[in-house]
This record gives sequence, structure tokens and C-alpha cells, in this order.
Amino acid sequence: MSLTVADLEQLQTKLSEEHLDYQLELVDGKIIVMGPSDIVSSEIGVEFSSRLREWVKPRRLGRVFDSSGGFIMPNSNLTAPDVSFVSADRLKRSKRGFGELVPDLIVEIKSQSDRIKPLREKIESFLQMGAKVGILIDPDKQTVTIYRPNGDPAVLNNGDLLTVPELFPGWEVPVSELWPVEFE
Repeated sequence: MSLTVADLEQLQTKLSEEHLDYQLELVDGKIIVMGPSDIVSSEIGVEFSSRLREWVKPRRLGRVFDSSGGFIMPNSNLTAPDVSFVSADRLKRSKRGFGELVPDLIVEIKSQSDRIKPLREKIESFLQMGAKVGILIDPDKQTVTIYRPNGDPAVLNNGDLLTVPELFPGWEVPVSELWPVEFE
């Protein structure tokens, strides 16, 4: 039996009535329960989102969403990247409900329990449906891999600058600044 977004919404309503809060995605007609991120991945997500939003908002380039922002894809999947961006010309006003478009940028951050292959496949799926850039951040290897629709992935390491000129001309973040700081 293939489930729909309406089925997922109904389940979320029922769970919230029972004071249960799960992040759910709908992939190929199956509901996937998403576990919480480890705190390193969460901290990286906040850092990336903050730096991106600080660039995007004053320039009125578009909207930045966190891992709770769900998007209904053209293939009827409902998914929520760890960080996403939609340009202002494609989303003039946010509305209540899930986004019914493919974000221009999606970012996945590998959690401790994640495997790389499904994250890569998720990014590639977004690109096939119209995303312009996908980024995979791997805290274990301290790498940032940039995916584009027609090209080989570019792997960045500490010492490299992360840029996305097709969406954010002039924006740059040193890869080494994405990782959590260590306090002495």
C-alpha cells in the first residue's frame, strides 16, 4: 500500500494529540521516522544556516529553511533537508503548510548513525528534480562535497573555501569554520 502526504499529515496529527513528536518523511509511499541528529551534526547545521541566512536576508535573495521545513517533491515524496534555500523569485511569500517546490539548494549533514550512500542518493534525487546545488557535509571526514546537476562532485577540505556562486555570488565560508569549536 502506497501512502500519501495526507496519510502522513493524519499520522502526525494523531501523534501530536498523544504528545509524541517525530520528524517524518514520505519516501516512495513509505513513512520514514527520522531520528534526532547527534549534537555535532546539529551544531554544524546551525552554523551553516546562520552564515547562509546572514548573507541571504539583507540581500533579499530568498528563504533559508532548517531541518523541519518539509517539501513536497514532484515525485510526491515529502522530505526535509537539513538546510535548504529557495530563491525569492520562486517563493515570494511563505505560506502555512509544506513547500510544494524543489529547493534551489539542499544541504545534508551526516549524523553519527547515517550512511553516506543514502544521503548522496537523496541529494542526487533533489538535483534530478531541479535543485541547482546539493551539499553533503561529513563531520567524520571533515569534508564538504558539492553536487551540481551536470558535473562531478567537488570535495572540499579544511583550508578550502565553500562558495556557491550560482546562488550566492560573493558568499564564502572557510570549511574549517563549519566544525564545532573546542573550548579549553
